[in-house]
Amino acid sequence: MYDGHIHTPYCPHGSNASIESYIEQAIKLGYSSMCFTEHAPLPLNFEDPVPDRDSAMSMKNIESYIKEINQLKRVYESDIKINLGLEVDYIKGFEQETAGFLNEYGPYLDDSILSVHFLEIKNKWYCIDFSKEMYKSAEQAAQTSESLYKIYFQVLEDSALKDLGPYKPNRIGHMSLIKKFQNIYAPPANWTDMAESFLDIVKRQGLSLDYNGAGLVKEYCKESYPPAAIAALASKKGIPLIYGSDAHHPQGLKQGYSQLETSLISKSP
Repeated sequence: MYDGHIHTPYCPHGSNASIESYIEQAIKLGYSSMCFTEHAPLPLNFEDPVPDRDSAMSMKNIESYIKEINQLKRVYESDIKINLGLEVDYIKGFEQETAGFLNEYGPYLDDSILSVHFLEIKNKWYCIDFSKEMYKSAEQAAQTSESLYKIYFQVLEDSALKDLGPYKPNRIGHMSLIKKFQNIYAPPANWTDMAESFLDIVKRQGLSLDYNGAGLVKEYCKESYPPAAIAALASKKGIPLIYGSDAHHPQGLKQGYSQLETSLISKSP
């Protein structure tokens, strides 16, 4: 049981539960290994579009985060394998800053994720999973749901293709995050065509996918990221699917796991 997507108290929009409490819960659930993937600090010149500017860990905490995880690796080494990672945002136009960050901190990491949360539409930034209101504003700015999905999948493709240096994460985070509010704002009929085209890029680039259970417990989503049919197609193409709880609290560990087609999940990154 490997969980490759877990947050910590270093996440400003998560819980204050200690990292030890995540580890103890993981052991109780039968995990053999886990990876902490806190939201990496955003580029200094990028302004977080969410009201509280709390999408990611502060740059001042990155070294403390690395030090604490490494200490806990040693404390729990006889009980569970702990990996140190980050969830790195791909933000179009900020590739140079992201590559610079990865060049500095990548050597310390065991395993990481590259995710898209932020879209620029008509010179304004939106965090597409922050709230249904911000999602609706993004859709209105794009004019149609199809246009919004096209923008999202284009940025997702860019994230897979761009050279971010030798420490670029090799796993794409929650590739269908754009569907978080699908039960309020229906996806376009051709969204699966976009997703399938993206899978071809993932395959060519030799990347893996975060098979994320968090969407299954989201009020307006109720499906994994990516959904089962897309996950099955990815597996058929030979793309590794790495389970991620995306937990922001110890009780979120293993969320959605029993509902996923577990036979598709790769046992390690």
